Amino acid sequence: MTVGGIAGLLAALAALLLVAFLARPLFKLARVLEEVRLVVRDFGHSLVPIMTELRGTVTAANSEIEKVGLITSDASQVTANATTVARNAAELTTLFRATVGGPLVKVAAFSYGLRSAASRRGKGGVR
Repeated sequence: MTVGGIAGLLAALAALLLVAFLARPLFKLARVLEEVRLVVRDFGHSLVPIMTELRGTVTAANSEIEKVGLITSDASQVTANATTVARNAAELTTLFRATVGGPLVKVAAFSYGLRSAASRRGKGGVR
């Protein structure tokens, strides 16, 4: 055996040790990748029912939001109508006070005066 043969034998032995040293992590990596593949496959199978259920949930939520929108618009309309009724009542009160209030006060004062005069006359105060 020559020096070149021994060097070649040592190089082959070193390559064999390197392959043996790297083989175990590569096998572990292959097992991890297989597990990842299985997880992704199972996730893909279970994702379809989840997405279907999520779609139903979103549809139901949108339906409820539409109902809330209708209720809100109805409440807004009722509030506007109540404001109109209150405004009309205030205007009616002002109109009543302007047209009937003044004469009613005068009639009340006149009737008070008549009662006072009648009571004084009955007591003998005015002759």
